[in-house]
Amino acid sequence: MIEERYVLEASGLSIGYFRGKNGHSLVAEDLNLKLRHGELVCLLGPNGAGKSTLIRTLAGLDKPLAGKIFMDGADVSTLVSRERARFGSVVLTDQAPSGMLTAYSIVALGRYPHTRWTGILSEYDRSRVEWALRVVDAESLSERQVGELSDGECQKVMIARALAQDAKVLFLDEPTAFLDLPRRVEIMRILRDLAQEEGLAVILSSHDLDLSVRCADELWLMNPAGIVVQGYPEDLALRRIIAQTFQSDEVNWDTDEGCFRLHRIPKRVASMEGKGSVALWTRRALARKGYRLGRVEDAELKVTITHLNGHPTWRARISDSWRSFDSLQSMFRWVESIS
Repeated sequence: MIEERYVLEASGLSIGYFRGKNGHSLVAEDLNLKLRHGELVCLLGPNGAGKSTLIRTLAGLDKPLAGKIFMDGADVSTLVSRERARFGSVVLTDQAPSGMLTAYSIVALGRYPHTRWTGILSEYDRSRVEWALRVVDAESLSERQVGELSDGECQKVMIARALAQDAKVLFLDEPTAFLDLPRRVEIMRILRDLAQEEGLAVILSSHDLDLSVRCADELWLMNPAGIVVQGYPEDLALRRIIAQTFQSDEVNWDTDEGCFRLHRIPKRVASMEGKGSVALWTRRALARKGYRLGRVEDAELKVTITHLNGHPTWRARISDSWRSFDSLQSMFRWVESIS
């Protein structure tokens, strides 16, 4: 049996906040976590579960209350800051720079663990800065001042700065928090590619469950009790651990659809004939409008999906009234007008 090597291990780890000389506030305890080379891990959990505290502690920014953290087998507590910086680089949500610095200058700051006290960049240092800008698709931003950049562009620059450190682990706390959907997808693609193609270990905290399930090699699910469960996204979904982690009175996890659904008791019954993506979105529309699917003989609303010249058509019937529609919106406007 091949013995697995981990780039990061936490053993008996307790995290929280120190309060005064002898007190502390405990967030989670006795955590045993392992991170592999070349994997993208997404840390998910409800607000207040302690995700940011765990990221900061693993990255060495906060001291653990108890336990050990090892990077490539070395006890992090025995390393000086420059040595730790060569193991792990960090991107935080509150790290966005301001002022007159260019994007290139910000990324060049990532070389500090490798330069002498003068901070002068060698030819190799400059090549790593250029590489970091290139892999996050930010070469065109290099001469622009960071104050001129959008949130998405700024996030790319901060990731490039962390990459320029040439660390083995990249820690990110909510890297897509303030980005629109296309930019969130782009950042996650970049991070996934870095893990797969560069062998970098990437761990990030996120509230974007859908994107994390689609992109991550592994999820770490952290519940309000401070328990962290590691596993493949698909395994955690099938074992209903995702549902348990995010359980609330408002939503529930639909294992069949791979998404959350609002808790709503349907008051009406509909039947539907059809298949494929059109049927999927029709089911969602019916559920949103307060219908559950049932037998034809019990249905108040009967819907049949057909295709005409490659375009979907909905044939709807209520009592003895029926009509065909070219959109769900027009169908439900009609249903509401006669109900």
